[in-house]
Amino acid sequence: MPEGYILGTRVTVTSYDDACDRLGEWIAAASGGYVVAANVHVVMTGVWQRDFQAVVNGARLVTADGMPLVWGLRLLGFANAQRVYGPALMLALCDRAVSEGWRIFLYGSTPEVLQRLQSNLETRFPGVKIVGSYAPPFRPLSAAEEAADRQRILASGADIVFVSLGCPKQERWMARQVAFLPAVLVGVGAAFSFHSGMVAQAPPWLMSLGLEWLFRLVQEPRRLWKRYLINNPAFIVLFSGQLLWHALHRRRRRESH
Repeated sequence: MPEGYILGTRVTVTSYDDACDRLGEWIAAASGGYVVAANVHVVMTGVWQRDFQAVVNGARLVTADGMPLVWGLRLLGFANAQRVYGPALMLALCDRAVSEGWRIFLYGSTPEVLQRLQSNLETRFPGVKIVGSYAPPFRPLSAAEEAADRQRILASGADIVFVSLGCPKQERWMARQVAFLPAVLVGVGAAFSFHSGMVAQAPPWLMSLGLEWLFRLVQEPRRLWKRYLINNPAFIVLFSGQLLWHALHRRRRRESH
């Protein structure tokens, strides 16, 4: 599938079915890898922290999690770009896991959220194999703690590990673990909170307008105001500059021919 770069972050033009098919191939080969669901926050964190951008670009698959990235890809010439939203991708993979027999591990959030999440997933997807879960402490982990967490995952025999630690923590965690785990690691952001029923998701019509951020900002203003009120305007300004460069470059190429 084609890929585009938005402010230096690689984003794959994919779909839910294509993403599930790709992961199925990696699982069959036990070749591991990690998946990033990229939104404006991920892209802008990569702008401010170039080492983080390298982490994102090192993923085997980077999906357009937010509508601004979908629109950005289309403006760059990828007419078939569509949204592959992390929480929805998690559900699509759970559905595929039932028919394929994939084993799932849940990593992140809190014990209460994990308990509710597992119950909800088992109700929604009868026969789904959730072989383990763990909520790590909300602080930097020592090397010994990370090794113990890897051992938990290895011992479970998981094929897919859903990771819900928030950006940029979850992407950095996946990049550190990928060399040691045969499972596919999938960063799903706030999906654990959504699918456990602990936090409400924005309605679909608001998502389609690219305004999910506003819904979340109203829910958690103290935690999210800086992310949205600084990153979103900066993204618009910087991506406008990228579009201008893209248009000028395309014009020069036409003139040279």
